[in-house]
Amino acid sequence: MSGSGPGAGTGGGEGPPAIVAPVSALVLVGLPGVGKSTVGAGIAGRLGWDFLDLDVEIERREGRSVARLFAEEGEGYFRERERALTAELAGRRRLVVAPGGGWAAQPGLMALLRPPATIIYLAASPEAVARRLGDGGASRPLLAGGDAAGTRDRLARLLADRAAAYQAADLVIDTELIDVQGVIDMLQVVARAQRGR
Repeated sequence: MSGSGPGAGTGGGEGPPAIVAPVSALVLVGLPGVGKSTVGAGIAGRLGWDFLDLDVEIERREGRSVARLFAEEGEGYFRERERALTAELAGRRRLVVAPGGGWAAQPGLMALLRPPATIIYLAASPEAVARRLGDGGASRPLLAGGDAAGTRDRLARLLADRAAAYQAADLVIDTELIDVQGVIDMLQVVARAQRGR
């Protein structure tokens, strides 16, 4: 892993990235199904920080699933709720946030949270994410319908549309090279190293 700003990449065993500002909040971005919520809950537990899955919180507030919100109100309505919730989190510390896959591509949302947040892109190919999702893609509004090949194709289109936004993250971790526990370990090292400066 290495890095010193937007689009910094990962590798194996190179130590934590040279992120300039102290890490006091983490935001995990990436394709739907890449593992943002799993990693987010894991690293928050390790650090003793709060964890917030934006989609889950929006569902709680709205009393409906994200899929129903998309179907009944449209994507624009959901994005408005997403933006409002993000604004509420501005300046929060000791927080790990796992937004939905499209969050990073919405103009201005990253800027609302950083600093103090560090944006981490959990990268994986559409093929790898489709395998991880299996039949689970059906519950995700932008992936629903069709077979595994269809899910992979929709993920590929989403990645093409969002690649520039994801690459604007402060750190990129290739989750095909490192398992979930390895990603959590890496983020723990990054957060602790930066807090110790």
